[in-house]
Amino acid sequence: MEKDLIRIDKCQVRKGGSVLIPRIDWTMKEGEAWLVTGPNGGGKADFIKALYGSLEFYPEQGGSFYSEFAKSTAVVSLEEAAKLIEEERERDESEYLDKIDIGRTGREYIYEVIGGAKNKSEPLAKDAYKLETFPQVKLCGVEKILDRGLRFMSTGEIRRTLLCRSLLSGAKLLVLSDPFAGLDAESRSILMEFFNMILKRQTENSGTDFPRIILCMERFTEIPEKINRVLEFSDKKISFCASRSEYENLLEARNAEKKSVREKERQEFLCELKRIRSESNAALETEEFSEVPESLIKFEDVNVGWDDHKVLVNLNWEVKKGEHFLVRGPNGSGKTTIMELITGDNMQVFREKVYLFGSRRGSGESIWDIKKHLGIVSYRLHVEYRMVGGTDLQSVIVSGFKDSIGLYEPATDFELAMANAWLKLAGFSGREKESFGSLSYGEQRAILILRAAVKSPRVLILDEPCHGLDENYRGKILDLLETVAETGTTTLLHVTHEPSEVLACEKNILELCPGQSPMYKILHK
Repeated sequence: MEKDLIRIDKCQVRKGGSVLIPRIDWTMKEGEAWLVTGPNGGGKADFIKALYGSLEFYPEQGGSFYSEFAKSTAVVSLEEAAKLIEEERERDESEYLDKIDIGRTGREYIYEVIGGAKNKSEPLAKDAYKLETFPQVKLCGVEKILDRGLRFMSTGEIRRTLLCRSLLSGAKLLVLSDPFAGLDAESRSILMEFFNMILKRQTENSGTDFPRIILCMERFTEIPEKINRVLEFSDKKISFCASRSEYENLLEARNAEKKSVREKERQEFLCELKRIRSESNAALETEEFSEVPESLIKFEDVNVGWDDHKVLVNLNWEVKKGEHFLVRGPNGSGKTTIMELITGDNMQVFREKVYLFGSRRGSGESIWDIKKHLGIVSYRLHVEYRMVGGTDLQSVIVSGFKDSIGLYEPATDFELAMANAWLKLAGFSGREKESFGSLSYGEQRAILILRAAVKSPRVLILDEPCHGLDENYRGKILDLLETVAETGTTTLLHVTHEPSEVLACEKNILELCPGQSPMYKILHK
């Protein structure tokens, strides 16, 4: 009989006095490799948090909780990455120095699990400069970014750094939540091979220096072949718990059942979306498309980097109205940097020739003059909104009209009506007063996409918008974006590593090619 590694019997997951999941019965045995999945807000995120100690399992009468991995569990997730960036922002002392405070480097952060945390003024131990020789560092592909500040890493680079630190931490259990999100194709391939190697040893009960893995995914895609068991959460309870093959059969039956109604639901969604946008545009008296400048964004010989690291080299690129662009390239190639130059979140924009709506950045316009014409969905925005997580959902949507993080002035009746209409459209009806911070990461992402679209901006900037979204939300959001593009009043700039998320309207491609000359290509379908 296989040994129990984790046993949860008649337990609740609670936060303070609130019951988040009323009943869990689940056991992980030797030889099992588990996937935890389910829709956004269904309960899997709370279950995972309880596994690694952020929340707790509370046994009911006659219940019990046992884990061989108590106090030896590490987690890699979009949420943990966001928390790390929040920490770095709070530690930032640039305003007190005569230079930019780069904060902790990847080397310092990773070495903390080996040699312990240090004070900012203390020198780093000599052994920290041997990290390049560690197989975990090579596996995660972080050798070249060890001396870069965490705040200056791309989303994918942050994820790989978190994974490397977790592998070196000595933790016996590693919980990986959407581990491929934000990673380029090469990184995905390397990690998939690595996960299958670990899971093979895990299912064969053969010894390994690496921890056991529990995988958590929003969608049943890119699942390592060695995963043999599936735990699904829906509506705050376990909705499936059995073998992978049984789950695959269940999904096939579900898809066949939904197929007949899916297209009808999609058409109803699109019809309601068009109605809401029509009412919103009429009330806002949106500028006519003909009044929008022909040139929306223009880069002339733009060079950006720090220290000896060059991110963008002599970039010449122009986006004209109605030219929807897909921006792609490997992790760290400069995709997010380009978006932050446009939004003004990268201060190097003011020394470069970057033009928005016909005017050069830094020529006297205010940040509000710029942002009133932009809708933004990005990792940075998500982090900033998590820092004011007490804001209710209705106010988050209304803040899209105000271009603010949080809401600091009364909303008009029209803004409230539009916010409620958008929330209902996305399935959040009745939840208007729930706090943003109480939502799962995927639900938060969906809300921020609605916030960006609510004012029908001239340019909609989408930096990996579908991170953390389940299949249902992902389909709705992609339909929403395609519909927004069809209106002719909004031009899309879309960053994604997922080929399945590329929209039909995105017939122009800015492809970044680090290390080549030139470092970019502009393609047209």
